[in-house]
Amino acid sequence: MSYVAGSDDVIGPEDMEKFCEDIGVEPENVVMLVLAWKLDAQSMGYFTLQEWLKGMTLLQCDTTEKLRNSLDYLRSLLNEPTNFKLVYRYAFDFAREKDQRSLEISTAKCMLGLLLGKTWPLFPAFHQFLEQSKYKVINKDQWCNVLEFSRTINLDLSNYDEDGA
Repeated sequence: MSYVAGSDDVIGPEDMEKFCEDIGVEPENVVMLVLAWKLDAQSMGYFTLQEWLKGMTLLQCDTTEKLRNSLDYLRSLLNEPTNFKLVYRYAFDFAREKDQRSLEISTAKCMLGLLLGKTWPLFPAFHQFLEQSKYKVINKDQWCNVLEFSRTINLDLSNYDEDGA
């Protein structure tokens, strides 16, 4: 598994595409976010050599095949609510521009789709709300509140309090 090129000791976007191809996963697959979380990667689209070595050691993967075989395990981590919340919170910092405190709305919509799109029945309506809103960015509190909202509010919104926290 040698994707690190040059003296930068960084796997960048081009190498990331080849890596995804080798393990049989689309770059936009949620399992790549879980892998980045496990590697404690700091920047979307990049893995440093240090992140890679530490993460692969943690996952006990020293071959492409071992990593390919661990993808189901990585996906399964999202089924556990505490892990999901950790990955969800990680996604905010991972996806934002490092000099910004907020997440661009377009990036937020993509990440929310990746994390909640298939599991939250109200996601299409929420996505439409974001499409029509004047928001340009989402801050960390708003990001965390979306997850809480998705977990606690009934599908018919019967327990939604407009004046509540």
